Amino acid sequence: MKRFVSFLLCMLPLLLNAQEEQDWEVAFQEWVTNMGVEDDYAPDMMEQLADLAANKLNINQVTREELEQLPFLTAQQVEEIMAYVYHYAPVRTLSELFMIESLDYETRRLLKHFVYVGDMPAKKSWPTLKEVMKGGRHQVLASLKVPLYERRGDKDGKNCYLGYRYRHDVRYRFSYGQRVTFGLTGAQDAGEPFLTRDNPLGYDHYAYFFQLRKMGRLEALNLGMYRVQWGMGLVMNTGFHLGKLATLQSFGRTSRGLTAHASRSVGSYLHGAAATLCVAPRLSVTAFASYRPLDATLNDDGSARTLLTDGYHRTTTELDKKNNTHQVDVGASFGWKDTWKGGLAMANVNAVYTHFDRQLVPQTENNAYRRYFLSGNDFLNVSLDYSYTNSRVAFAGETALNRAGAWAVVHSVSWRMSEQWSLMLLHRYYDKRYTARHAHSFAEGTGVQNEHGMYFGLTWQPRRSLSLQWYADYAHFPFLRYQVSAPSDAFDTMLRARVYINRWTLDGHYRFHLRQRDDENHRNLHNRYEHKARMRLAVEMPAANYKLTMQTQVDGTMLVIPYMATTSRGVMVSQQAQWQRSWLQLSAMVGWFRSDDYDSRLYQYERSLLYDFSFPVYYGHGLRYALMARADLGRHLMLTTKIGVTDYFDRAVISSGLQQIDASSMADILVQLRYKF
Repeated sequence: MKRFVSFLLCMLPLLLNAQEEQDWEVAFQEWVTNMGVEDDYAPDMMEQLADLAANKLNINQVTREELEQLPFLTAQQVEEIMAYVYHYAPVRTLSELFMIESLDYETRRLLKHFVYVGDMPAKKSWPTLKEVMKGGRHQVLASLKVPLYERRGDKDGKNCYLGYRYRHDVRYRFSYGQRVTFGLTGAQDAGEPFLTRDNPLGYDHYAYFFQLRKMGRLEALNLGMYRVQWGMGLVMNTGFHLGKLATLQSFGRTSRGLTAHASRSVGSYLHGAAATLCVAPRLSVTAFASYRPLDATLNDDGSARTLLTDGYHRTTTELDKKNNTHQVDVGASFGWKDTWKGGLAMANVNAVYTHFDRQLVPQTENNAYRRYFLSGNDFLNVSLDYSYTNSRVAFAGETALNRAGAWAVVHSVSWRMSEQWSLMLLHRYYDKRYTARHAHSFAEGTGVQNEHGMYFGLTWQPRRSLSLQWYADYAHFPFLRYQVSAPSDAFDTMLRARVYINRWTLDGHYRFHLRQRDDENHRNLHNRYEHKARMRLAVEMPAANYKLTMQTQVDGTMLVIPYMATTSRGVMVSQQAQWQRSWLQLSAMVGWFRSDDYDSRLYQYERSLLYDFSFPVYYGHGLRYALMARADLGRHLMLTTKIGVTDYFDRAVISSGLQQIDASSMADILVQLRYKF
């Protein structure tokens, strides 16, 4: 605790000069915590929402595709918002939307951070260059992470990191509402060389984009780096996808469209050009072409064994793999939509062709589960996706076929039986031979392959301030998987309750997850039973000139392996607080954790800088504490500082390999400066 007091006193001079920025992250933190977002795509979701929060949607000009970018909205909510705007435009205050019955307290709280009440659509389709430059807004943002420790790879020596230990990035963005945007991001991971012969252009990774929207018949145009989401994601989804509870929250809503990529992430963007054109009142066509480099681990014959997505280029070995493989993607989607019986019906035909300049040859020796992984140079996937949505029922599905003749099928239906009861069913069948380079959809496993399952979800909301959600998901895997040498099964269920009383929020959930794994001899399967529970209490305490938000959270996990007669347990107790007034915003967090091993690890969402998603994992015995200050220094400048410390009580060394820290404690300082004009 002495360390905590020391860094708090060190931060005090910075905090006294800070001013508050009203933002959306408090509501987002609550939503993320409730949904249990631990997915690899959560950072991409946060980046997209951060952009939308900075460039809000005009509710009087919003399109259905724009609303569908908000993951917390259900298909019915999107439909009801669009219907309200159509019948009662112009909307004059957001309070009008809050009268829509399907918008509960949590959704209304989030929605107000992403939409605003503006003018009705102008008659002119294309703005002039003078209008764009006069009405546009610029944003420059720079971030720096300074570790107060030294890793083994930071030391001089053979096979150590080639760059210094600081992580930093710079972002520029110009926006003219939602119609014209362009930007550039330069990002550097800790340990990567900067402005040296290994990186003569400075940053290791650059992301750049130019985007037009709602220009007459041209619905969208993207140049540079972008993402594409079609249907249920069986052939094309380079955006984020939601977990099981969030799927229930959104009632399995599908997303379509093109979005810009301005992220530090190098995993799943496309590079080139994409456009959506409205060719008739009910018909549209989307096409894209992409050429981008990839990192890969190569076989002795020069073929690619594994495609890498971490983006690390810190050592000579990692740099040798940089951009050693190239990928070409071409795709098109032909869509139809129309109103029918008080709802919206849609159907789309999609096709994607992918080519690699190196042959993909996954290593199958002693890894039989990789037998049906992506292999070869050329891949073709086609699909038909379809949906119908009204205020009560939402149906969506997609049927896909790959070049080998293997199928992937997913269907979902949600029914709002009354104002209190809603249910959802989702069925998927993914053939073991089905492969698609850009497929990401609902799954228990790691991809759209080798799975047959059924998901059932139920929501009971007797009033806006009270809700109960439950889902159960069963999956069967006909072929081998990693650490599973026979057909296997999995079962997952969760019960979540939430109640709002005045300014108090109490919610909790319990999750049971059954998975099967090989025994030590790889001859028989055994069951692994995982139990997770969380209880959270939050309160808002506003006053005349400030607001205080407090949150207490308790997490517990237990993994039981009967055949080994072992049980692994973990618990974490954390307290978070945020204080804000017109000139200052402070956030603090402290959490104590204890677990038997990595199998009983725990996750805790933690507020951080803009575009910096922090969902660290904790195991062992220790204490985590952090303090963040955000300030408005005048009308245009914002400064954010954060320091975070993790103290371990059960070890003298943290991590391993080049990441090893020869200490029992690690601390980081983060600084971010944003200028808007």
